Amino acid sequence: MQVLQVQLAVQADPAEVGRARRWVRSRLLNHGVDPDAPIAETVVLVVSELVTNAVVHTGCPAVLRLCFPLGDLPSGVPDASPDASPGGAGRDGVRESATVGPLRVEVADASQVAPAPRRAGADVDATNGRGLELVELLCDRWGWYPDGTGKRVWCEISPDARPADPLAAVDWVALAQP
Repeated sequence: MQVLQVQLAVQADPAEVGRARRWVRSRLLNHGVDPDAPIAETVVLVVSELVTNAVVHTGCPAVLRLCFPLGDLPSGVPDASPDASPGGAGRDGVRESATVGPLRVEVADASQVAPAPRRAGADVDATNGRGLELVELLCDRWGWYPDGTGKRVWCEISPDARPADPLAAVDWVALAQP
């Protein structure tokens, strides 16, 4: 399987998180992903969480990488390949390559400390500490491994990703009782 990899160097500045989100949106759009599609929203949120963790917890620059597995797109999606006919459409309006498997997000940083998801609960008013829990909920798989003098945190998101329903686990009956 062919994979298109694109990467962005992220400086050790929390403002870089917004730049990473904008960069991801543009890469997804360039790859033919509708910016309003559930996978686009999910990828942007996951990237925001992983880049924030890398920048805030290490205080060092990081590298964000997107890995797109390539293959045929369904009918009706314009072809953006260099040999496409005018107007962006390939033969029969089918783009020759697009995501066919899970999109992989990787963030490499300079810390050797293992990422550890924290569970919300003890401090319901906390404004941080839920990033990896979100990654766990939104991704098909995630993990990390040592990489040089630091680590690489990765996750995979399927093309048919649906945003998690934050209210699905609420016990409405228990909340309604005085």
